[in-house]
Amino acid sequence: MQNRTFNFPCRAVVVLTAILLMGQAQAHAGTGLRGGFALGFVHPFDGFDHLLAMICVGLWGAFLGRPLVYVLPVAFPIMMVVGALFGMFGIELPVPPVEQGIATSVIVLGGCIALAWRAPLWVACAIVAVFALFHGYAHGVMLPAAADPVGYSLGFVFATGLLHVAGIALGLLNHWPKGVITTRAIGASVGVAGLWLLYATSGI
Repeated sequence: MQNRTFNFPCRAVVVLTAILLMGQAQAHAGTGLRGGFALGFVHPFDGFDHLLAMICVGLWGAFLGRPLVYVLPVAFPIMMVVGALFGMFGIELPVPPVEQGIATSVIVLGGCIALAWRAPLWVACAIVAVFALFHGYAHGVMLPAAADPVGYSLGFVFATGLLHVAGIALGLLNHWPKGVITTRAIGASVGVAGLWLLYATSGI
């Protein structure tokens, strides 16, 4: 039963991405802009802000334990797809600028780890879901102009999942002597990096 519950959201990510973006792929294929699975897969590793946030989702989930260690890494890509759809169709989010929202996600997620905050399930899911919208929206705006938006989306979602897994693996440090201190220090460092990103995107 647990395997079915876990696999269904994972499949939903792929199905939502493939079906809902297929029309855009047909309409804009051959625009000349780069796209495809490989580029989508590589992109999260190029974006410092995205990489930190995605690793933190897995790391925080590992810190919180079951069921959130499974739920958060699934909720993030699902809501990221939703955010991408908003961006694709030009639906503006009633929130602060996307760049600042992404920087804030790095601050908050890093802070949750640094403070060892054991948030309730619904609160943790809400935090991750809101920030996933920002990350998805930022890329959804660019997708209609990509040569292969479906391949790009699938690559991006797959890489996101791997970064979540990397964060969960990093959370194994919690089982070592003084490992929690190490992971909390990592969270604090991420939070500081998020503050720098917020400053850089604020234009001050």
